[in-house]
Amino acid sequence: MARHKTPTLTEAELRVMKAVWKMGAASVAEVQAAFPSTKRLAYNTILTMMRILEQKGYLERQKLGRAHIYRPLVSPGQARSRAVRHLVRSFFEDSPEQLVLSVLQNERLTSEEIAHLKELIDKRG
Repeated sequence: MARHKTPTLTEAELRVMKAVWKMGAASVAEVQAAFPSTKRLAYNTILTMMRILEQKGYLERQKLGRAHIYRPLVSPGQARSRAVRHLVRSFFEDSPEQLVLSVLQNERLTSEEIAHLKELIDKRG
């Protein structure tokens, strides 16, 4: 059975997107070369991921001579927002409050981080 495609980024897709974001635009070969040799993926694997990212709306492709150049359509901030929205819908019953409560209950925050969160909440309230 085919795997369900998530609208957000998988770990491997995020690695590819980080490379494209860093370069601004890149071919499959350039993305492949951006990975350290110990973590380098096969050319066809990266090509498949970049095509999936194009289908998901994260990349656009332009033919330049014989090469295809991919450019990001989504900024890192937009990708984070998509991921958080998906997380809130999927795991927290569409409740941002439940997400924040989970973070506060399960993560260690510094006093500076807590103060910053309080400041942001006060500005929103």
